[in-house]
Amino acid sequence: LMAVATIGAILLGDYKEGVAVMLFYQIGELFQSYAVGKSRRNISELMDIRPDYANIEQDGKLEQVDPDEVEIGSVIVVQPGEKVPIDVAEGASTLNTSALTGESVPQDVHCGDEIISGCINMTGVLKIRTTKEFGESTVSRILDLVENASSQKSKSENFISKFAKYYTPAVCYGAV
Repeated sequence: LMAVATIGAILLGDYKEGVAVMLFYQIGELFQSYAVGKSRRNISELMDIRPDYANIEQDGKLEQVDPDEVEIGSVIVVQPGEKVPIDVAEGASTLNTSALTGESVPQDVHCGDEIISGCINMTGVLKIRTTKEFGESTVSRILDLVENASSQKSKSENFISKFAKYYTPAVCYGAV
């Protein structure tokens, strides 16, 4: 549509209009590219909340496993500085929940408190008896929602696409 408008302006001898159409179109493309890049950076930062491993306590020893392999009822240990891989806790510590909630003040947790996965354990050692699998945890659901949201169009986007399919050719035909 922009090419048709530019060519039409040039054919009519109105070079300033043709240049203006191309310039404003390029500025719009620049803003769109910037917004998409920023959105992708934010999504990749969000992916950092996913824990890389879980420490399972077996026979008094800690074994690092993928969070997907942790079964319900297993006891996992979260050391200071590690991300909580699965929901619910035993022990006492302070958690940094800013990546999930935006809250800058750390949250104190004690034995029996329910905690959400994706938080960073800051002080004490937590022993967690899992009540959910990793696929049902808070961090897993957030990541799933983000991935699905970027791959699906909203109702308004679908309407605009359908509308443009008919509107654009009608405007071009009408201009001729």
